Amino acid sequence: MHYVYILLNEAKTRTHTGVTDDLSTRLAMHNAGRVKASRPYRPYTIIHAESFETLKEARQKEKFYKSTTGRRILKEIFFE
Repeated sequence: MHYVYILLNEAKTRTHTGVTDDLSTRLAMHNAGRVKASRPYRPYTIIHAESFETLKEARQKEKFYKSTTGRRILKEIFFE
C-alpha cells in the first residue's frame, strides 16, 4: 500500500506533498530534519492522506496535487 500525504507546518505557512509506504516513519523523518526540502519549516502534522494499491497511482495523484489546479483545490478544501 502506498500513500500520498500532505503535511502542514506548525506556523500554517507551508505544505509539503509526498509519497510513502509508511506514513508514521515518513512524518518522523520530516520532523527530525532528515528531508532537505522541508527541514527549515518543521514541525509538521499530516492534514491529508490517501492510500493507493500501486506506486504509479500514488505518484500520479502526487503530481496532480503539485500542479496549479491541485494546489488550488487543496487551498479551497483546507484553508478557506
